[in-house]
Parts: sequence; C-alpha cells; structure tokens
Amino acid sequence: MPAYRPNVACILQNPAGDILVCERTDWPGCWQFPQGGVKNGEALMDALHREIEEELGLGRESYQVLTSRGPYRYLFPEGRKKEGFEGQEQYYFLALLTNPNALIRFDGASPEFRAARWLRPEDYDLNWVAPMKRAVYTRVFLDFFGLSPRPATSPA
Repeated sequence: MPAYRPNVACILQNPAGDILVCERTDWPGCWQFPQGGVKNGEALMDALHREIEEELGLGRESYQVLTSRGPYRYLFPEGRKKEGFEGQEQYYFLALLTNPNALIRFDGASPEFRAARWLRPEDYDLNWVAPMKRAVYTRVFLDFFGLSPRPATSPA
C-alpha cells in the first residue's frame, strides 16, 4: 500500500461566494487551492493556519474556518516521491474571508504562487490543475459545492 503524506488545503471564499485560486510559480497556468504538508506532531488546524500564513500572507484573524472534509488521496506520477511518500492524503477546509481589507501576498521565503484570482465555484476548470489531482478536485467540488468543475479536455 502506498504511503501518503498528510496535507491540508484551503478553499478560501469571500462573502460574495467566490473562491480563491492561485497560480503556481513553478507551473504557469496551474491554478489550485493553497495547500501544504502537515509536520510531524502538528494538528491539522495548526498546519492550515501555518500554510495560509506562509502561502498567502493571511493571519488567522482574516478568515474563519467553516467546515472541513477528508481525507482525499492522490498518487504522484509514477516514480515520483515527496519526503518519501508516494502520494498525498489531504484534508480540505472551507474558510470565509472575514477581513475585506486583507491583502493576499506572495512574499514568503519561497513563494509557491505568483498570482491569485477569485471566481465562482462553477467556473473552475479541471484543465487548470495537474492530472494527478483532478479526481480529488472533482470530489471536493461535489462535496463542498454540490457541483462538478468544468471537465478536463486532456486525459487524467
């Protein structure tokens, strides 16, 4: 059985119902939710707050976690490992942006993202995420929003 790296991901939603997706620095055109690994002994909620601070520059006073679901699992492409793991086991959190003046910043030590945009959940396109993550994103959109993202035009 594959070993899965514990991971948290955040669906940040504004009061209008739009969700935040971010474009990866290392993969132009790949728009995903902020996510990151859980450190040994770290609680999922603590990992979530740390990742949001590191990746978006938002303190926990800027958002409120509404609900969570998981785990969702995916495998890395054949032969690839991260920290000895063959895939990721993700817990998704839906959070509401409560500070309308909060600024999304990518000025961390090693920025994972280079851009961000808000969009309606039904406007997310599976072509924007790596094929290995598409089944998880499909399930996440169904579980959180009761809808499927636009289908990918390339094979998963």
